[in-house]
Amino acid sequence: MKYRKLGNTDLELSVIAFGAWAAGGWMWGGSDENDAIKAIKAGFDEGMTSIDTAPIYGQGHSEVIVGKAIKELDRGKVQILTKFGMRWDLIKGDFGFKSKNNSGQDIDIYKYAGKESIIKECEDSLWRLGTDYIDLYQIHWPDVTTPIHETFEAVAQLIKDGKVRYAGVCNYSLEQMQEAEKTINIASNQIPYSMLRRAIEKTIVPYVLKKNKGILAYSPLERGLLTGKIKEDHHFNEGDHRAGLPFYQKENLIKVNQFLSNIEHIAKAKNASLGQLVLKWTVEQPGITVALAGARNAEQAVQNARSADINLSLAEIDYINAEVAKLDLK
Repeated sequence: MKYRKLGNTDLELSVIAFGAWAAGGWMWGGSDENDAIKAIKAGFDEGMTSIDTAPIYGQGHSEVIVGKAIKELDRGKVQILTKFGMRWDLIKGDFGFKSKNNSGQDIDIYKYAGKESIIKECEDSLWRLGTDYIDLYQIHWPDVTTPIHETFEAVAQLIKDGKVRYAGVCNYSLEQMQEAEKTINIASNQIPYSMLRRAIEKTIVPYVLKKNKGILAYSPLERGLLTGKIKEDHHFNEGDHRAGLPFYQKENLIKVNQFLSNIEHIAKAKNASLGQLVLKWTVEQPGITVALAGARNAEQAVQNARSADINLSLAEIDYINAEVAKLDLK
């Protein structure tokens, strides 16, 4: 495993971090708690020391699972990255969307990052995680109803109180990052980035390179699509949000799988899977500090972690980039 300092902080993260969204079951057609805990532990044993979660993932369930997993690990060697600003238990802020919890009950999700809400969310997260501090505390989505300075004044107080080490954002535009920076040092932006989704290269990447910030790339495998395991006749479990995503429609599945077949020879030469090749390519891109990779079991976690050890030449990266450029998805 390789490690990188996050922006201008002294927080060192594993370049492949464990993404614990699926562990919470919500929007992923459920999950097995024991398998998820084993996956986190197996990843840690392979050097994947950074774990990203959020309260909304299973309405607390993901954080509880992460908390159970890290009880048997050396907390000082684990970096806990969690979030705030998405409430399913409070009607306040910017309405996000309707959903169902893991029990099938209807819930309304609100994006809300008012000061009192953040303080409460932090206390709840600390309790679920079974820890007394959070390494990186990130706003999950922008909240248009709360001034950005109010949000990060609250986070600054949490840092002063020793409950949070560093502040981060997720899904923030360049302008929102710049506004947040007026109140607090923003360590990073967690944002979608993959071979199929590269828009941030025009805006966010130049900024973080100039200002020495980090990028946590989420969905680098496009929720499993770039592993090559999802064919055009794939059946999704009920409640699996991927079934309705554009990338997963038949026409795009065919194109993506053809692209993957074009680069598969590089993976085979490295004795690696396609998923491992994609993860390694991701963390080799300018500005990308960490790639988040989810795993439903220990074997997947180990494979994700070992992707960090693959060596890619500049020629191989250039070849992959050229193939990526040919993709024309609808």
